[in-house]
Amino acid sequence: MRFTKMQAAGNDYVYMDTLKAPISSPEALARRISDRHFGVGSDGLILICPPSDPGEADFRMRMFNADGSEAEMCGNGIRCVGKYVYDNGHTDKEQVRIETLAGVLTLRLHVSGEKVETVTVDMGEPRLAPKDIPVSGPGEDFINRPLRVQGRVWNVTAVSMGNPHAVVFMHGIDNLDLSGIGPQFEHHPLFPRRTNTEFVEVVGRHHLKMRVWERGAGETLACGTGACASVVAAVLTGNTERKVRMKLLGGELDIEWDEATNHVFMTGGAVTVFTGEWLG
Repeated sequence: MRFTKMQAAGNDYVYMDTLKAPISSPEALARRISDRHFGVGSDGLILICPPSDPGEADFRMRMFNADGSEAEMCGNGIRCVGKYVYDNGHTDKEQVRIETLAGVLTLRLHVSGEKVETVTVDMGEPRLAPKDIPVSGPGEDFINRPLRVQGRVWNVTAVSMGNPHAVVFMHGIDNLDLSGIGPQFEHHPLFPRRTNTEFVEVVGRHHLKMRVWERGAGETLACGTGACASVVAAVLTGNTERKVRMKLLGGELDIEWDEATNHVFMTGGAVTVFTGEWLG
């Protein structure tokens, strides 16, 4: 099986083209191929598939975490999908629609020298109702609420960008023991489908810095949906304006929560690392 390794802001995945033939047992394949010692090494596996309805989308994306669990969406991963289909001649359109478990998203491809360099993704509207995230709790939202984890009370804002996020604003994220605290958030009983957790430091009204613990993958160098959720949370808690540059361990993303449409737009790079043949 041919594969392509790609990364966006350091969020790296193995991509497989299934436009002509499906792959059996992608959950098991994701676990094997993602292993950084015995496989290719990645945060997970992304399949590029035909859309369920060609009238609604141009392509379909399935995303599996390194532990084999299927996730709704990956903001960094979908940018690489856009680059893959254009660079490999599957489309000549500079605006494509990608079907995901979180819905159909529209990508604007920024092309230079016949290759995609950056991609802007319309991530849609953030979901703030607890039942839509999901997070257990009364009320119409879950903004800046206290949550006890590992003997400490954290102020948490829960947001869904098609997948669940718990955003914590704090100082000193560089010194945070993320491998210790991350799993405690991910598996907290308040989050029935587990959660991604973002620990965010406010640098200025237009600048944030973030580390992320991703559900099913652990700490990663970046998370696109997490960056979007963090900007939404930052606006809701009065920490930033609506246009923010997010600094992650793997790079930077430009995020805007557009007031007129209520949609979140994310712009960032997409890079092909190498291609190969999987024999496992």
